[in-house]
Amino acid sequence: MTQNTFSQDSINRSSSGSPLKKLLAYSSLIVVGAGIGIGGTYAQSQKVASVAQNAPVNEVVDRSAVAAAPMMTPTNFVAQVVQEVGPAVVRINASHTVNGNGNNELSNDPFFRRFFGDQMPEGGGERQVQRGTGSGFIISEDGKILTNAHVVEGAEKVTVTLKDGRTLNGKVLGSDSLTDVAVIKIEGENLPTVALGNSDSLQVGEWAIAIGNPLGLDNTVTTGIISAKDRSSSQIGANDKRVGFLQTDAAINPGNSGGPLLNAKGEVIGMNTAIIQNAQGLGFAIPINKAQKIAQQIIDNGQAQHPYLGVQMLQLNPDVKDKLQQSPAAQNWNITQDSGVLIVKVMPDSPASRAGVKAGDVITNVQGKDVTDPGAVQELVENSQIGSSLPIEVSRGGDKVSLNVEVGQLSRQASR
Repeated sequence: MTQNTFSQDSINRSSSGSPLKKLLAYSSLIVVGAGIGIGGTYAQSQKVASVAQNAPVNEVVDRSAVAAAPMMTPTNFVAQVVQEVGPAVVRINASHTVNGNGNNELSNDPFFRRFFGDQMPEGGGERQVQRGTGSGFIISEDGKILTNAHVVEGAEKVTVTLKDGRTLNGKVLGSDSLTDVAVIKIEGENLPTVALGNSDSLQVGEWAIAIGNPLGLDNTVTTGIISAKDRSSSQIGANDKRVGFLQTDAAINPGNSGGPLLNAKGEVIGMNTAIIQNAQGLGFAIPINKAQKIAQQIIDNGQAQHPYLGVQMLQLNPDVKDKLQQSPAAQNWNITQDSGVLIVKVMPDSPASRAGVKAGDVITNVQGKDVTDPGAVQELVENSQIGSSLPIEVSRGGDKVSLNVEVGQLSRQASR
């Protein structure tokens, strides 16, 4: 499993050795992707035998706690949004059984601990049920729900609890670890739904409202603003993701994962997905346009389709160039530019390899558009069609080289 933790200790360890290794530890961006979900909220463990004591599925859970309350007139726009959208926000419980051998992969992974610290369960000596709680929102009256892939990853059993107290069995239609998007289906008719907004038109400073179930506290509402857009996966320590994240200062905690981030009109503009442990005022959401696109592919095909070149890229600048010139691994690279997108690795038998792309090339143009950073290249690749010919221009030893790459499809095997 790829390890994506950016603690100082891990940087120091990974940086020992050549300058090139140091450089990649801080700033590499991998286009091929890997398979770690963001966060995961597995916070409780118990023995398998106790599962039978759970409340039966598809029955109302503690109706006395959800007795009908008189509808009140909203006093501000936040209250209006909560009243309109709240019924379509759900709690998702996922569980799976593991061998308690003390080698729990999630609990031992520093990346997961970076987000959730000591809440991760430890291995014991017996088979145990690990449970995770997340959020989601209903997008269709027939019961399709969007949530994070890491909320349901590996789940053997999924239940969905509505705001009115009903708890229903959920079926995972599919999930995509590269974007952390999953679709769940429950059986129902005329279910409450959310309205989807347009995340491409967002401006920094707009209102942001988060609804979810953090730390087991159902139907929690927090507010803030959109504090940044297009945060790359590498910037938030999730190099394996293909998402330009929204950043918000609306409070997000474990359990908010998969819940909606809304604008002042009550439209979903993002899906809350990540926090950084010990940080304050920093939360990240998948833009809804991206989540909706992936979700539709899952609904139609059972999985998402990702265009694939098969290269590892690095932002080139004068400091990076100087370090590369001192690295034995890059001694044959004749880099004449001070800026651009440097190819540091080409995967064997990949579309890029077959097209003649080489390590040390500097990408300057993709599909007629000048590019200066890896995120821009990744976005253009992601928006291309699988099987199409993607024209790119590279600088190779100061010479301009034009290449055409036949875009491939990233397989699940290649993404690991």
